[in-house]
Amino acid sequence: MIGCAISCLVSLLFSKWTLLAGIVGYFVYKWSISTYDIFEKRGIKFMTPLPLIGNFKGLVLQTMNFSDAMKDFYNHFPTEKFFGIFEFRKPAIVIRDPELIKQIGVKDFDHFLDHRGNIDENHEPLFGRNLVALKGQRWKDMRSTLSPAFTGSKMRQMFQLVSECCADTLKYLEKEAKDGKPLETDLKDLFTRFTNDVIATSAFGIKVDSLKDKENEFYMYGKSATDFSGINSLKFFSIIQFPKLSKTLGITLFSKQFCNFFRSLVWDTIRFREKENIVRPDMINLLIQARKGQLKHEKEEVDKEGYAVVQETSIGEAIHQSNLVEDDLTAQCLIFFLAGFDTSSTCMCFTGHELAANPDVQKKLLAEVDATKEKLGGKPLTYEALQEMTYLDMVISESLRYWPPAAGTDRQCVKPYKVEVDGKNLEVKVGEGIMFPIVGLHHDPKYFPNPSRFDPERFSEENKNNIVPFTYLPFGVGPRNCIGSRFALMETKAIIYYIMTKFTFEVCEKTQIPLKLAKAGFAMKAEKGFWVNLKPRNT
Repeated sequence: MIGCAISCLVSLLFSKWTLLAGIVGYFVYKWSISTYDIFEKRGIKFMTPLPLIGNFKGLVLQTMNFSDAMKDFYNHFPTEKFFGIFEFRKPAIVIRDPELIKQIGVKDFDHFLDHRGNIDENHEPLFGRNLVALKGQRWKDMRSTLSPAFTGSKMRQMFQLVSECCADTLKYLEKEAKDGKPLETDLKDLFTRFTNDVIATSAFGIKVDSLKDKENEFYMYGKSATDFSGINSLKFFSIIQFPKLSKTLGITLFSKQFCNFFRSLVWDTIRFREKENIVRPDMINLLIQARKGQLKHEKEEVDKEGYAVVQETSIGEAIHQSNLVEDDLTAQCLIFFLAGFDTSSTCMCFTGHELAANPDVQKKLLAEVDATKEKLGGKPLTYEALQEMTYLDMVISESLRYWPPAAGTDRQCVKPYKVEVDGKNLEVKVGEGIMFPIVGLHHDPKYFPNPSRFDPERFSEENKNNIVPFTYLPFGVGPRNCIGSRFALMETKAIIYYIMTKFTFEVCEKTQIPLKLAKAGFAMKAEKGFWVNLKPRNT
């Protein structure tokens, strides 16, 4: 009798908990899909979302990388100029029409001033204060202050520092290949060490040799800070998508140790230079000038800068930034450090791989390298000579088309926006986001015939004028494009030139053809690495 009573009581309690769980589950489900009718109400086509995760199933399960996800989004509605997707519960409008990209990204930029994501700068001061994360007037002020630091004339001044790192890298490779045998090389390791040394000298005035001193402090911090795989990928995604939750849980992108190292690196250098009145043509010096309001806007030289360079859009005159606190300047150094270390080296890796996989392209580039070298008459490469190398620019431009460092970019609406497109209303409310699927545009056969073919001739003098404006966006679009495009192109072209004076890029047993991207994460990483043979030339 007692046993029966207990059994009944347990069953009753179980039933109540089951009912409660069912009720909670129902309300969680309804909450998870509560935003999913937004596009239907506005008459906008949209991709069918899954509860809670929206259209990010592949990214959440890490069965798809961000680049492939952008391609899938872009190709889902091939005849639509815009459509909706859901990042978890957040609606976002994908803009796939070049004219509409121009309208939103340039003409109506004041409606879409910011990137999405609200980084709490008190929680993540170095990340939250950098140029990419800043919003509104603070972004305008910082961009206006920093833009004179990235002009062609400033790059010319910094070129010697880049060239010295190139020469050091070439000496190392020649020493390693002293027996004349091909060097089986992991390009990612080679080029991250090169870009690390470039950043160390051109940004901070520090001489580092990462090819000899494999575990130097500067390189190891850079490697850890730019590792967005595994748990770091989830942390980054959480901070961008769920900033309040991340703050509550104490999730940070960078460790205290890294932040302290970086702050000391920047400010010990600034204070020493100001005390000793040291002037050096590097990023620290430019930031010192910016803080004093001494950087001035200059007329750009646009005739021979290369196809991929983005031109600066005027958003106001350079302003006096004496109110900048230490973390403001440190944060700008950090974003330069992160972009230079990983993004630039990735472009170099893809370029090296494509040269190995396309010997006809490499043969033509070798002829230009040799002609440039002969023209210099034994003198080191100059900034002017590098700008004259038109085929090298074509190769790099095609590498950026095929493998854009940013598969997509975004904007956040800051003022109510409505525009009519082919009889349909596109309405975006304050706080809502839009996406420009860069990799989708770059691989659309309508704009780039036979897009899976690596073909630098797309960017020849005869052909480049046929490229539809706003279909080629390797460094973004409008006033919020990449401020460092000139520097990235300069160092990429320089190291490719230096290596090809003594070596060719050849396929080896570990070379993956066709190259595939790793499935997980947001970074452009090769599935099996960037392996090639560097074969010494008989020159």
